[in-house]
Amino acid sequence: MKIFSAAQMRMADEFTVASQKITSLDLMERAATQIFNMLHQRLQGAPIPIHVFCGLGNNGGDGLVVSRLLIEHGYDVKTYIVNFSNNRSKDFLENYDRLKSILSEWPIQLKSDDNFPVIKKDDMVIDAIFGIGLNRPLLPWVISLIKHINASRCFVISIDVPSGLYADKVPDDPEGVIYAATTVTFQLPKLIFFLPETGQYSRDLEVIDIGLDRDFINKTPGFAELVGKNEVLSLYRPRHKFAHKGDYGHGVIIGGSYGKIGSVVLATEALLRIGAGLATAYIPECGYEIMQTSVPEAMVVTDREDNFITNISIDFEPGVIGIGIGLGIDDKTIQGFETFLKQNKSNLVIDADGINILAKKPQFLDLIPAKTVLTPHPGELKRLLGDWKDDFDKIEKTKVFSNAHECIIVIKGANTLIVYKDTVFVNTSGNPGMATAGSGDVLTGIITGLISQGYDPLHAAVFGVYLHGSSGDIAIKETGYQGLLASDIVSNIGRSYLELFKQPEQQIALEK
Repeated sequence: MKIFSAAQMRMADEFTVASQKITSLDLMERAATQIFNMLHQRLQGAPIPIHVFCGLGNNGGDGLVVSRLLIEHGYDVKTYIVNFSNNRSKDFLENYDRLKSILSEWPIQLKSDDNFPVIKKDDMVIDAIFGIGLNRPLLPWVISLIKHINASRCFVISIDVPSGLYADKVPDDPEGVIYAATTVTFQLPKLIFFLPETGQYSRDLEVIDIGLDRDFINKTPGFAELVGKNEVLSLYRPRHKFAHKGDYGHGVIIGGSYGKIGSVVLATEALLRIGAGLATAYIPECGYEIMQTSVPEAMVVTDREDNFITNISIDFEPGVIGIGIGLGIDDKTIQGFETFLKQNKSNLVIDADGINILAKKPQFLDLIPAKTVLTPHPGELKRLLGDWKDDFDKIEKTKVFSNAHECIIVIKGANTLIVYKDTVFVNTSGNPGMATAGSGDVLTGIITGLISQGYDPLHAAVFGVYLHGSSGDIAIKETGYQGLLASDIVSNIGRSYLELFKQPEQQIALEK
């Protein structure tokens, strides 16, 4: 699913109005009616006091329509106008008049922090103060209003985005943003819902179709791409009846040092579980018995050094090599890494200390092949790129780096991002339990194993990140968040493939 910028969403609105020969007021009515339908279906006329806070632009206009429809259906509604400016949009004014025509008392005007309403914990708030068009800091009294709403701890529904969030940067005041229980956003998701600094403001997200022009959406490149089951299904490559292990490649995992052989065990088993035909682990001598007994399906080659890798010598040319996990940054290891890069002709997936070495020796970046996949966690990424101002700046710096070195960067975390040049993919699978030792090593093995099978490195990164998260999602049904181990993720890789093809009713039955 595409993610549009605020400017692209405005263009989609304008194109829809022109192509469907409707007015912007008609489109507002359509969008707000969809929100009302969702609310009405869930509330079923429940006598819950509902407070609707409306700004002065089109987001406020949406709120006015929702308020009017709720009142017309018998709900207990109070509507507040948040007067932060002397300007009002044309559609806001029209819907304000429509709402006034059915009220015995006009909407309550808020102009300072002197007359904030009492909001009880069992009430509901509908937040329609600001939309994605917010472009300046909030007035102090408006920030106080937002804090007042948050302090009520009631159920808050935000229309399009939680008020106080910008579309393309972090908020000026982290406390001046609505904490929404649910955000109902129009047509397409927004990037702010998936970044650590801005995603925290909405616990749940619902995307509703408001009938924006399909042709415009299909033909307009997204600001980013949201990756879910439907998106990765098109990447899946089924096996044929007469396949043999040679059809699915030979992947190599290079890494490990004394006390860190487990990382290679996890990555190598993940490489095989994801479907590689053959696997070889290249490790220091100290890990030989561990690897042979832990992953008997894999072949093992050892370095001449006992405790860490110094000289990488492989007498065949694999389709792909995953390197860096548990590797260490000893001077001799760095020298061996440089020699390896100069001689290598295989696709690469570089993680952990491999990335740390690249950060320490940036000249080595000239030696990596095109479409090398780098899989840093935030700390490793910072060593590679330098500091960034916020999540948006981080993405822009990553794009610049990817363009400069023609590499694919997997920024690990909640909603892992995959960046290739100017394209950003946002993953939707995974859970907090995966913040555990070894989870990244498993991901390295998964991506390496997919490339081994012939997947394009970018497709392998996108598909691999999704399957990695899906495996974790399946595993926590047995372990819970705190009990999840990286080996549990490996054990559920096969089930993550099966889950791709389950129909919704099958999934419900499975979970029961």
